Amino acid sequence: MAEVYTLVVRKPCFDLPTGCPQCLSAFIYLNFAKFPFQLNFHLNDPHSDKIPYIEVGDDYVAYDNENGGIIECLKKDVGVVDLDSEVSSLPDWVSIKAIITTWLHDALVYELWVGSEGSSAYSIYYSDLPWPIGKVLSSKKARWVKSKHGITDDNAVVKQEEIYARAGYAYDTLSKLLGEKNYLFENSPSSLDAIFLAHGLVVLQALPESSALRVKFLEHDNLVKYVQKCKSELIEAGPHPHTDASPLGSRSQSTKRPKPKSVPKREKSEAEKTFKRRGSYFVAAQLVAVVVFLTLMVTFDGTEVEVENDVDGDF
Repeated sequence: MAEVYTLVVRKPCFDLPTGCPQCLSAFIYLNFAKFPFQLNFHLNDPHSDKIPYIEVGDDYVAYDNENGGIIECLKKDVGVVDLDSEVSSLPDWVSIKAIITTWLHDALVYELWVGSEGSSAYSIYYSDLPWPIGKVLSSKKARWVKSKHGITDDNAVVKQEEIYARAGYAYDTLSKLLGEKNYLFENSPSSLDAIFLAHGLVVLQALPESSALRVKFLEHDNLVKYVQKCKSELIEAGPHPHTDASPLGSRSQSTKRPKPKSVPKREKSEAEKTFKRRGSYFVAAQLVAVVVFLTLMVTFDGTEVEVENDVDGDF
């Protein structure tokens, strides 16, 4: 029996199969590679840095926060064709990869959480969570982004101009590189096409019309056509993978493991049932306490002016 490959991503939004740029780049790469896969949505912990991840049957899972990211895992560990094998040695490859994965990545992250006041990011990452938890996580991420770029109240305008200037230079460079071709290199798709197309789709579909990053992107007609062509051919026209939108929990590690043997059920004793009931009451009480605490944190967080030096990882 053939293995079943399932790409697990954040939920669809903004008329995209998933609103998350990392998830979308993996989705596009698999379609470029003509690799058969199913699509599923992780709804339990949508802010987890493990998403996206790929499941191979019941025995293997590879996460985005391992081994260089999800696309590298697809190429090296899952057996998806390496679309970069013929182009990664070209002179411009390293510099273009750096532009896309640093300047444009940083600009989109900044725009999602800070520049556009976090409304689009909230829809993508937190809207399935209870409001107080989503609000706290969103505020924490915005502070982390500011801390990463060294943004304070005194230099916020200057830092923002620097971020947008680098993004504008990146768009100019990519527009010249693309020209009238269908793809960035050698007229065949690569991982950089997948990553940049995901970036462009989120910029055009998820950011508000007033977004400075979106305005800069729209200045380059060939980049806009490039992204629109991807949307019509890969996303709207198919091929569409089988989709199961049931909630999923994340697996603990990316490794092969045997399936557990079934164990005959035994009847629970009265003492065990009582203990379980008490445990449920305790968990419920703790949950109420956490919600109250997070609500108070949100109230306090809204009064913050100074940027904290929050050391944290990407969601």
